[in-house]
Amino acid sequence: MTTPSRIDGDEHTVPVVGGDLAVTTWGSGPGVPVLAVHGITANGYSFARTAAELAVRGGPPLLAPDLRGRGASGHLPGPHGLAAHTDDLIAVLDGFGVRRTVVVGHSMGAFVAAMLAVRRPDRVAGLLLVDGGFGLPVPPDTDIEAVIGPAMARLRMTFESPDAYRDFWREHPAFVGRWNDWVDDYVLRDLVGEPPRQRSACDETAVRVDGAQIVADQEALGAIHRLPCPAHLLWTARGLMDESPGLYTSERLAGLPESVRTTELPDDNHYSPLFSSTAALVAEQIHTLVEETVQVQGEL
Repeated sequence: MTTPSRIDGDEHTVPVVGGDLAVTTWGSGPGVPVLAVHGITANGYSFARTAAELAVRGGPPLLAPDLRGRGASGHLPGPHGLAAHTDDLIAVLDGFGVRRTVVVGHSMGAFVAAMLAVRRPDRVAGLLLVDGGFGLPVPPDTDIEAVIGPAMARLRMTFESPDAYRDFWREHPAFVGRWNDWVDDYVLRDLVGEPPRQRSACDETAVRVDGAQIVADQEALGAIHRLPCPAHLLWTARGLMDESPGLYTSERLAGLPESVRTTELPDDNHYSPLFSSTAALVAEQIHTLVEETVQVQGEL
């Protein structure tokens, strides 16, 4: 399978409560831009390869905000929480003149995307959820750090240089043997400050508030059961630390609504679908959702 060439993204800002939200756009193809929502300590560059795969197929442009408290939006203050993200995403759609579109969300971003669809069905035509969006039982008072491990620990760390930050991520089990330029761009998007005390752009308070909701908040956990639009869940066989099984298994997904289609990604871990050749499948599924929603619901 041919690896697509990286395409340059255009950087924008959209006014939201407390300041300006950073948004990267990729592609200039026809059609309504797709909205992409990243994970809990990630940034919009996690979708750069998906955008390149869409461009190869002549697909629609992609809008990828850095969520409040992450990446180039790391400076934004509260309110935090998934509801605040849905409000910010509406601001993004308004800012780019997008009336209604398909939304793709990864990890925590899948929960945000599902909540957005439930809260604003007039703005979401279809959902692609990548290894997230469906809550699983956890012990009471579970801390998000117990769930995401090193991704959370790094928020309190400092790094002497970009190379030191790369080394931290290269040793992460999910990326061992999987490093490429897409990962490198994504990792460096998260690095702020000056050597020798650089750090992650992620706001730890924002991550903790959001994390508490994806493990216990009833609105966030219940959204997938009330979806007003077509949805497809791609789930990975391996987890955040490349362990097996991953977050989901066929048995764990037994409680998923029948209306949500599922596809297992047997060669991927929680992080890898957006950076590996699997991004081609992600792009194909976005195409499929766009075509389905146009056929059933008319022009987006």
